[in-house]
Amino acid sequence: QVRLVESGGGTVQAGRSLNLSCVLPLYIGQINCMGWFRQSSGKEREGVAAIYPGAGFEYYIDSVKGRFTISQDKAKNTLRLQMNSLKPEDTAMYYCALSRYCANGRYALDQTQYSSWGQGTQVTVSS
Repeated sequence: QVRLVESGGGTVQAGRSLNLSCVLPLYIGQINCMGWFRQSSGKEREGVAAIYPGAGFEYYIDSVKGRFTISQDKAKNTLRLQMNSLKPEDTAMYYCALSRYCANGRYALDQTQYSSWGQGTQVTVSS
């Protein structure tokens, strides 16, 4: 129930990369899905990527496929989002979140599943 903590955001030029990190609880119990979400100014928060390590499952929204990679670094107890080829449209506050549920496919990013959230880390991509 403790809030997660994201880091790694910043301001970069289009085409550059950022690697976001989220410190995970030492013990996540029956957590299934881990996800990254983002919210741009004036827009609703949207899912970006989700991972269910126990099932080897990952899901990405179309706009980030091939550019972003979600992963869990067990050794460092972190959830990561490697963001390559950043575009101005990627500008947003990025949040990590955990859920004890994990639906299949696109439904893995159903925000109603996620109960633990971080405060966010800002990503700004300039053109």
